[in-house]
Amino acid sequence: MTARQVSVALDGTITVRVGKVELGQGIVTALAQIAADELDADLAHVTMLPANTADGPDEGMTAGSMSVAESGAALRSACAEVRMLFLAEAARRLGEEPGRVVVRDGVFSSADGARRTSYGELADGVDLDRRAEGVALPKDAARLRIVGTDVPRLDLPDKIRGVPRFIHDLVLDGQLYGRVVRPPSPAASLIEVGTARIRECAGVVSVVVDGSFLGVVADDEAAADRAAAMLRDAAHWKEQDSLPNENDLPAFLRSVPSETFTVVDEFDDAATAAPVAKTLAASYSRPYLAHASMGPSCGVARWDGDSVQIWSHSQGIFPLKRAVAKALQLDPDRVSVQHVEGAGAYGHNGADDAAFDAVLLARSVTGRPVHVRWSRSDELTWSPFGSAMVVDLEAGLDAAGRVVSWSCDVWSQGHLARPGTADGAPGLLAAAHLARPIPLPVAVDPPASRGAGSTRGAVPQYDFPRRRITGHRSLRAPLRTSSLRGLGSFATVFAIESFMDELAAAAGRDPLEYRMSQLSDPRAREALETAARLGGWEDRTQDPEGVGRGIGFARYKGTGAYCAVVAEIEAVNEVRVRRLSLAVDVGRIVNPDGVRNQIEGGAVQAASWTLIERVRFDRRRVTSVDWESYPILRFSQVPEVDVTLVSRPDEPSVGAGEAAQGPTAAALGNALAAALGVRVRDMPMTTERIVSVLES
Repeated sequence: MTARQVSVALDGTITVRVGKVELGQGIVTALAQIAADELDADLAHVTMLPANTADGPDEGMTAGSMSVAESGAALRSACAEVRMLFLAEAARRLGEEPGRVVVRDGVFSSADGARRTSYGELADGVDLDRRAEGVALPKDAARLRIVGTDVPRLDLPDKIRGVPRFIHDLVLDGQLYGRVVRPPSPAASLIEVGTARIRECAGVVSVVVDGSFLGVVADDEAAADRAAAMLRDAAHWKEQDSLPNENDLPAFLRSVPSETFTVVDEFDDAATAAPVAKTLAASYSRPYLAHASMGPSCGVARWDGDSVQIWSHSQGIFPLKRAVAKALQLDPDRVSVQHVEGAGAYGHNGADDAAFDAVLLARSVTGRPVHVRWSRSDELTWSPFGSAMVVDLEAGLDAAGRVVSWSCDVWSQGHLARPGTADGAPGLLAAAHLARPIPLPVAVDPPASRGAGSTRGAVPQYDFPRRRITGHRSLRAPLRTSSLRGLGSFATVFAIESFMDELAAAAGRDPLEYRMSQLSDPRAREALETAARLGGWEDRTQDPEGVGRGIGFARYKGTGAYCAVVAEIEAVNEVRVRRLSLAVDVGRIVNPDGVRNQIEGGAVQAASWTLIERVRFDRRRVTSVDWESYPILRFSQVPEVDVTLVSRPDEPSVGAGEAAQGPTAAALGNALAAALGVRVRDMPMTTERIVSVLES
């Protein structure tokens, strides 16, 4: 972060440019709080500009619950230095020693309060066109006034009032509208298509055919939709079976060529491990999952000669810029990307692909912007999925039931295929369909330093003296996978915490007490104790038949937020989640209301994933193309969610967006086992799957 990412106008407005983007998670508000606090400015005077590649900082991806930790820390340092520069100028003008100048709400006062000035009045005397040198120390926790308070979200008023704000609402001068016709299946290729009749239709401006990439550009959306339907009917494709058996994904993942890697293989020599008295093993799985955002992906582009301007709700506008340039062999300096908010994003969805669709269509109508919106079917079949996974666990218990050996094997496709990240490939959907195709890369995993991918969350936080964790990343990708909220931790934590309940049952121990007996981290213990108290853990023995409570816990990535969950469910005619009680420790809390929102949203989404969601397909095509075939949790099914935040103002801030996923899934699985007396190890835990387990 450089100091010029912060600028001050003569009217006192403080403008902040960051590289992280608003995805509905409230990050713009949290970063504004950080800036205002470090500057001792009025929050109302801070303006946060949308990220763009022209004059904003390159902060990579807005992902991995790292925005507050990374961008927040950089912004805090830059703003501390800006404040130092203005303080020096204020002291000069006020004739006061810098250490005696008081700053509050953007006003600089002499020690006696008799003389005052402001950021606006000082702006012409302070040069911010310089790099931050890190010479100013950010404030300690005791001096923060805005960080740690429930500041209302800056982005919500427009959204609540229905003011056009999303990229779907964007209208630029001379704007045209585009639609893309996708192949009917992942392995399909175009045989032929007739376009003459379509080109003559009213409102049609352009028809684009480039290999298997088909698209139309029209004067308005209705004309674009009509032309796209005609183009779809006119296209003839060659298809072939390429997909696995959706009802036996664990066997598929174990059978395909994989990259095997060791995550942990250690033995605590200081511990005197008791001999293994009993060995238990179990396998757990999850299906492919879709992002299933309520708003489909969208992109806008204008091609002006040898330059391209893009508007996108991408999570990584700089990587998108570089990927578009690489795919089309353009000078990256001729490509610019402006972020515009879209519907909630949970990872690598179709935003980058929709932007590239717009670029390809805009190339046919030079000088005019083209607005491309995906259909619901596009969104559910062509956005990258979260990979199916299987987790094999084995534990050796001593005579007292304590774990003395732990073995874990994780089988999965990769979780990272964002533009430019997998083998440096552009990773853009339409690029793979062009006459000169650039194939989509097989997804890789982030390095361990960034939290890993398939094996994220696979290292338990418990004090096991012997641990072996191995990953197996598939080198074959029948379905396109990439980053989805939590990456592999949704499955690995579900498996670990479900298995912990099974081990506790084998040892004849209470699940909470069993965990606590093998957990020394005081922050982890407090999270579990708090969730148990909030969820009425001690009252579970009084639950009526068909009602159960379960617990789940994890520390995200092993270095991030601590989250413990107690779930209460009713399983009579169907599974109904009554209540989710969560305790969360994210270190220093910037915006408590924002953290609660993230945790609540994550818990509700995890409940939907655990109980309902599953990408469906036959051996050729994805068949879950709408809300009927890919259902998500309905508002009537949303449980009561209680969140308690454990405040630690002296600890570094970590993100909250992905902390609740795995622990919630595990708590639900454990609650279901408590209610029915049987263990369902494969998600989603539908009525059909539960009946199958009961019958077996």
